[in-house]
Amino acid sequence: MGNARLRSIHVHPVKAFRGLAPREAVVEPWGLAGDRRWALIDDGGKVVTQREQPRLALAAAELLPGGGVRLSAPGMDPLTVPVPRPQGTVTVEIFGDKVEGVLAEQPAAHAWCSEYLGAGSRLVHMDDPAVRRPVEPEFALPGETVTFADGYPLLLTTDASLDALNSLIAQGPHQAEGPLPMNRFRPNLVVSGTAAWAEDDWSRVAVGEVTFRVAKVCGRCLVTTTDQFTAARGKEPLHTLGRHRRIDGRLVFGQNLVPLERGTIRIGDPVTILE
Repeated sequence: MGNARLRSIHVHPVKAFRGLAPREAVVEPWGLAGDRRWALIDDGGKVVTQREQPRLALAAAELLPGGGVRLSAPGMDPLTVPVPRPQGTVTVEIFGDKVEGVLAEQPAAHAWCSEYLGAGSRLVHMDDPAVRRPVEPEFALPGETVTFADGYPLLLTTDASLDALNSLIAQGPHQAEGPLPMNRFRPNLVVSGTAAWAEDDWSRVAVGEVTFRVAKVCGRCLVTTTDQFTAARGKEPLHTLGRHRRIDGRLVFGQNLVPLERGTIRIGDPVTILE
């Protein structure tokens, strides 16, 4: 395991939009700085993801100094949205959690999102991730929080496990869909130099100077079947995960992490399995 390295870093400023791939990132208690601090909600306050709107895969958000975002998408003029000033909050529903967020101030932001999706939607910002949303209690330590990510501060995947999964897909009935790229799984950290599925046995890991707790394996959903370049949907990887990677009733790929300290991580950092 001495050769394990951090191969890539991925930050998604707006949940469900295309991610960025910086060479380094600051780790905060609730995840990578700037990751999923923004999300779209529908008219009922429920978070909109690629599950309902696969076209979100084609939208991009550039992270601006101070935490604002510059939105772009096919057929749309780019739009810059600053972080809203402290004001009243709205209730956001995300996978059963009720979380408070702050709406973008300019009506143009909501109109832009609604026009692109062809459905009423609003852009919301998580103003204070230190207090807004606890990590799933069954797998959390006291005080751990998360942004608008699915449930945990970071998601880690490994190249070796993707290679193994693609080998299995190549042997199955939907082999024409493979090999799949890593962006199907929308990770934050991608690690090279491990054995396939080695991450199943990790409980604490250091990436460069920062230590993380491995909270639980990541159950996968319909989003993984969405081509992140075209927004088209297929059968894989869920068909193959269902045959080979079903754990406790979930189709799994990758591990959810919680930072145990702040720090900066960089591409090329050594990845050390502590326990």
